[in-house]
Amino acid sequence: MHKIVFLDRATIAPQIQLRRPNFEHAYEEHAFTAPDQVAERLEGASIAITNKAPITAAMLERLPALRLVAVAATGTDCIDKAACQARGIAVVNIRAYAVNTVPEHTFALILALRRNLVAYRESVLRGRWQASGQFCFFDHPIRDLAGARLGIIGEGVLGQRVAELARAFGMVPLFAAHKGKSGLGPLYTPWQEVLETSDVITLHSPLTKDTRGMIAMPEFEAMRRRPLIVNTARGGLVDEADLVRALDAGLISGAGFDVVDGEPPSPDNPLMRAASRHNVILTPHVAWASDEAQQALSDQLMDNVENFVAGRPTNVVLGAY
Repeated sequence: MHKIVFLDRATIAPQIQLRRPNFEHAYEEHAFTAPDQVAERLEGASIAITNKAPITAAMLERLPALRLVAVAATGTDCIDKAACQARGIAVVNIRAYAVNTVPEHTFALILALRRNLVAYRESVLRGRWQASGQFCFFDHPIRDLAGARLGIIGEGVLGQRVAELARAFGMVPLFAAHKGKSGLGPLYTPWQEVLETSDVITLHSPLTKDTRGMIAMPEFEAMRRRPLIVNTARGGLVDEADLVRALDAGLISGAGFDVVDGEPPSPDNPLMRAASRHNVILTPHVAWASDEAQQALSDQLMDNVENFVAGRPTNVVLGAY
């Protein structure tokens, strides 16, 4: 009989139904699991479910019964996949569940910042409308999306869906060639051109050793059109201290971030310190978290577990993600 342990069930909203697998099993779940609790809680388990709780090589040495790590997310950077592979432990993840929720959140940030909704709301709350003496006031610039160039970094399913929405708004989407890579295909616009000519830049890339800090001061200094920077992908893709310096220097016109490097962020995180500005919106890593998307994730998670036990594993992660 399989023993299944879900290490961080609270990373899925409580109203979302998580069905039990259709095979004989013992099931245990924890709201959260600290790193120093992982090995103890997985003792005797053949199947581990985790969203963000790390599983390292040192932990795996204490878990001889483990056969499957089912990640309740797309990103698997919290798992030592090389150690899993060496021990014959399968790692599976969730795919294509956020094709609507993340792009919609991306455009919520873009629209709010391009139209200065936060600034206007703050002004209204301070009584500026009454003080204006007329039916409207023009304290903050408003920019249309139609005709604007949208630089998209990451050409996967989310980047492609963002491009579809951009075209519906009349924007011109540009898929950035991978930084430092040559041999462009027809899909791509050179990296430097995207930086120099975009009105909005949005990130939809995984976090790897090659993508960490891909946007930093040299990139901000190349942004001739003072674009908005939107990140609904992974903290760490953008150097956050440099981002704030770019805001201070007027190199970019605003930032909409759903992720930071280290979550939850410390109070002195650069983005936390900048979040009170009217041209900065920081949301708590919820772009993925519509009820519809969470239910799809939960259903796919149990499908992955059931398929593995049935001998037809799905969404197996190969190599580094």
